[in-house]
Amino acid sequence: MEPGELRFDHGDETPERLKAQLSRLLGMTAGQTQRVAADALRAVGAHKDHFVVLAALDEFGPASQAAVAGRARVYKSDLVAVLNELEAGGWIRRSPDPADKRRNVITLTPTGHDRLAELDRILTTVNAHITAPLTTQERAQLFTLLNRINTHLAP
Repeated sequence: MEPGELRFDHGDETPERLKAQLSRLLGMTAGQTQRVAADALRAVGAHKDHFVVLAALDEFGPASQAAVAGRARVYKSDLVAVLNELEAGGWIRRSPDPADKRRNVITLTPTGHDRLAELDRILTTVNAHITAPLTTQERAQLFTLLNRINTHLAP
């Protein structure tokens, strides 16, 4: 899909009924923000699952693959490929769990901390770009309101 196709309002060419659909506006805005973030991460050989796995390991410490999948909200079937990529980059280490040799413990390496800091800087820049039309107060309010809606709709 071309970036212009995600634009919510094309002026007189957009039916008023469509302009009144919050789900459409949020969906198109989400598509654009995901594209901007994905492009920025791709430029450094990363993607969102790299960031969320590294962030989960940084915040919660070493964990089993199942715990990482749950904390990072990455499907278990996708997690192995993500861990393989992170391990190949030297950003995580997998080692047998001393309590249960059938499981691996995933640990963030010092290089992984550096990589996470790099991805944080990139995504901070992306967030600033996305919210550039808003004041600092409006940015905070946007996060508050979207979190409130998300909490309300979550099962």
